[in-house]
Amino acid sequence: MANAIEISWLGSVRYGAALERQLAAIEARRAGGPDQLLLLEHPAVVTLGRGSKPENLLTPRAQLAARGVEVHEIARGGDVTLHAPGQLVGYLVADLAARGARDVALWLRGIEASLIEALGELGVPSRRVEGMTGVFVDAPGTARKIASIGVGMRRWITYHGFALNVSLDLAGFADIVPCGLSGVTMTSLAREQRRALALGSAEERAYFAHARERVAAAFERALA
Repeated sequence: MANAIEISWLGSVRYGAALERQLAAIEARRAGGPDQLLLLEHPAVVTLGRGSKPENLLTPRAQLAARGVEVHEIARGGDVTLHAPGQLVGYLVADLAARGARDVALWLRGIEASLIEALGELGVPSRRVEGMTGVFVDAPGTARKIASIGVGMRRWITYHGFALNVSLDLAGFADIVPCGLSGVTMTSLAREQRRALALGSAEERAYFAHARERVAAAFERALA
């Protein structure tokens, strides 16, 4: 595509601050700046999209707060999801009108395709599942979801994006029905590759950085 995309690694960012960063990026794009992909991690937080149902938050908010887990109701599509350290979050701020592609479904399929490409390079074959937004491990049996996707739109400028499970503690998903899909198991790159990695260790950080680089490269090829 003719449009440039600027890719930034922001490190660990609290959810509210990341949302402010996205809104500023929207205004910058509207003023003529580039499309942006903001890559980051969040401290533990549960987000409730526009289509979320109260019953899909399994743990009371007070209990989550006591454990330091924030809960935010937000303007992206989709249901409930979890963000936590070891998960690569990508917020895409892109002007679909300027790209000549005013098609949200096509944009979602493009995000899935870039993640599938990156995961293939990382050694985990994956695919999309008809009728479900996101990316799933390409294996028989119960569907194993490795990446969640949900976007918002402001006058054809997108925000929000994807969450790829790299090395996070999957136990946190017990607090929710992820994306409202009761028949789906959440997985991660590390679990699929049978890697036991201590969060925050040098080995885990190197593993995470390698995954981040492959994801950034896939999106740069697709969107630059």
